[in-house]
Amino acid sequence: DGFWNYVVTHCDFNSTDSKDITFIQSYYYNKLEIVRFDSSVGRYVGYTELGAKNAEAWNSGPEVVQMRNEKERYCVNNVGNDYRSAVTKS
Repeated sequence: DGFWNYVVTHCDFNSTDSKDITFIQSYYYNKLEIVRFDSSVGRYVGYTELGAKNAEAWNSGPEVVQMRNEKERYCVNNVGNDYRSAVTKS
C-alpha cells in the first residue's frame, strides 16, 4: 500500500541515422503516465492535470533545453552498438 513514482527512459530507432532515433522519457505515478518528453516533439507533454502543470513549468525552464540535448548524449552515442548487436542476431 504505497505510491509508485518512476521514470522510464528509452530510445526508439530503426537505423543508426540520427533522424531515425527518438529519445523518450516518461514519468509515471501509480502506473499512469503523467508527463513525457519526446525528442520528436521537442517539449514535455502532460497527460494528467499534474502532468500538464509540470510540463508547462519544465517547458519554460532550463529542463527542456537539457532534455533536447539528451537524444545526442543518451541515444545517438549508444544506438550504433545496440543496432549492430541486434542485426547480427536477426
